[in-house]
Amino acid sequence: MIGYRDLLLRLSLWLLLTADLSWANIAIGIAISLLLPKFGPRSYTAPDVLKDWLHIFWEIIVAIPKAYYEAFEMMLYPHSQEEITLEPTRLRRTPNLVFLDTFLITFTPKTIVVKHRPDGLQEIHRVHQVRRRRRP
Repeated sequence: MIGYRDLLLRLSLWLLLTADLSWANIAIGIAISLLLPKFGPRSYTAPDVLKDWLHIFWEIIVAIPKAYYEAFEMMLYPHSQEEITLEPTRLRRTPNLVFLDTFLITFTPKTIVVKHRPDGLQEIHRVHQVRRRRRP
């Protein structure tokens, strides 16, 4: 059985992905949230982890207007340059926080996580980005 926090996190991500607040979609989201397996061991939530969660929620609030801006920018101006960068995550992140980091990178239209891999203590995202060509 999953806790109410995990259920709310999974349901909120489902509603963000589907962008549909109908009763049928909420019921489907709850069913999927309950059927998904539980990941990782349960442990005591340290204050540092709570601080990381507050920080990631702030990043989500900032990412929404940024996503709209990038979407309009891509429609108005062509993007012809691509690059792949490596972005490390913070140390000692829980699996849920690593997932939210990946979700935030992929949420914006100009970036997508191509690969995620653990590298010792730190996990690394390989990110594909499109950029506008700067005129000389």
